[in-house]
Amino acid sequence: METWELDSLEVEPHQPKILSSTEDARTIIIRLPEGERLEDHQVHERALLVVVSGEVEIKTDGGDAAGGPGLMIEFDPGERHEVLARTEARLLLVLTPWPGAGHAGAMTLEDKADVRERAAARNANPG
Repeated sequence: METWELDSLEVEPHQPKILSSTEDARTIIIRLPEGERLEDHQVHERALLVVVSGEVEIKTDGGDAAGGPGLMIEFDPGERHEVLARTEARLLLVLTPWPGAGHAGAMTLEDKADVRERAAARNANPG
């Protein structure tokens, strides 16, 4: 068993800290300063975001939410979202399964080589 005190764990802004990473899930703590945001993005995995402290606003194509400690939001794999910190916020992010389908960590070495080759070809012929 491992335990973490999420509200007092040392976490620097802009430096998410991985707490746990297995084939089932990856758990990350994030400190987001007041007024800053996790810009519009998506992940390959199902994402569960829990507000540990502070107040946040969440925007998605499917709707918006806002709240403080205890708020939990679930995003589908690939669902675009943005998180704004109304006040300094501490967030717990759980990604499952880890890594999700399409994530570079889930690719075989052969798949990664193919991606690199396609990217190199695209860069060589940008038109």
